[in-house]
Amino acid sequence: MKLRRRTFLKTATAATAAGLYAPAVIGQAKIRVAGIHASPVENAWNSRMHEAMTDAAAEGSIDYVFSEGVSGTDYGRAMREYAEQGIDLIVGEAYAVEQEAREIAADYPGVAYLLGSSGGPSGENFGTFGTWNHEAAYLAGMLAAPMSTTGKFGAVGAIPIPEVNLLINGYRAGVSAVRPEAEHLIGFIGTFFDPPKAREAGLAQIDAGADILFGERIGTADAAKERGIPAIGSLIDYTPRYPETVFANAMWYFKPLLMAAVADKLAGNTTGRDYTPYCLMKEGGNDIVFSPAMVPAEAIGPMEEVRAAIKAGTFEVPVDMSEPT
Repeated sequence: MKLRRRTFLKTATAATAAGLYAPAVIGQAKIRVAGIHASPVENAWNSRMHEAMTDAAAEGSIDYVFSEGVSGTDYGRAMREYAEQGIDLIVGEAYAVEQEAREIAADYPGVAYLLGSSGGPSGENFGTFGTWNHEAAYLAGMLAAPMSTTGKFGAVGAIPIPEVNLLINGYRAGVSAVRPEAEHLIGFIGTFFDPPKAREAGLAQIDAGADILFGERIGTADAAKERGIPAIGSLIDYTPRYPETVFANAMWYFKPLLMAAVADKLAGNTTGRDYTPYCLMKEGGNDIVFSPAMVPAEAIGPMEEVRAAIKAGTFEVPVDMSEPT
C-alpha cells in the first residue's frame, strides 16, 4: 500500500513566504519531527497531535512532516523510512505494533520516538505516553450528573485499552461523585475511527434509557443530536459542531508532551521515558471547556472548586484503567 504522505513544511523560506510562521532566530536549534498517524488527521486523537506539531512548526520550533491513514502492516515501514531520511523525532502510536516499534527504535538509536503505547518506554530512545484527559472527563461528569432525568448515563468508547478505560472511568467517577445512584451504560465499537458505528452505539444506549452521552469516539454526538439529548465531547471541542447538543468537552492538549520530548532531544537527554505526566491538568495537558448556559448554574461552582484543586495538586482524580462494565 502506498503511504498517504503530505509534507507540511518544505523549507523555512517557503513556509515563511506562505505566512505559516515567522523565521526562527538565527542559530536557534530546531529538529525534524515526523508524525505517523494510523487514522486520518481529522480523527479526534490524531488531530490533537497534528495540531500541536503544526503549531510548533508555525512557531519555528520544529520542522514537521507526516503520514496519515497508515495501516498496522505499513506502520513499521513508515517508521524505518523516516529514520532513514534523518528525522530526529518520530511521533505516533504503537498500539498495533508494540514489539515491532521497539525493535525498530533499537535499530535507529539516533532517532527519538514518542509513541502512544499501552506498554512502558524501552531503551534510551523509545519514549511513550498515554492519553490522560481523565481529569477533564471527571469534571464533565460532575456537570452531567444533575442534568439526567433517567439517572442513566451512556458512554461510547473505541477499544477497552487502558487509556480509553481511564477516560470513561474518570467520567463515571465524576458523575458518581455527585450522583452515587447513577447507572452507567458502556459500549465499545471495536475500532478507533468509525463514526457511523459510534452513532449506532449511542442510539442503542439512548434506547436503553440513557439521556446523556459521553462520546470518547467521534459519532456519538450525532446520536445525541438525532434524539435531542445532551452530550459530552472528548479530546477536541465539539460544541461549535453541535452547538445545541454538546455542553462540555474533556480536552486533551499534546503540546506539553511534544515540547518536553523536543527539549530532551535538543539537550541530548534520553527520550526513553514516560511522558504521560505532561498530560496532567497542572502541566496544561488537559482541561474542561463547557457552555455555562447549557448546564445547571448550581453545578458550576462545585465543579470549579474541584478543578482548582486538581490544578493545585490537592485533589487527585483516580487513575482507574480497569475495563468498565
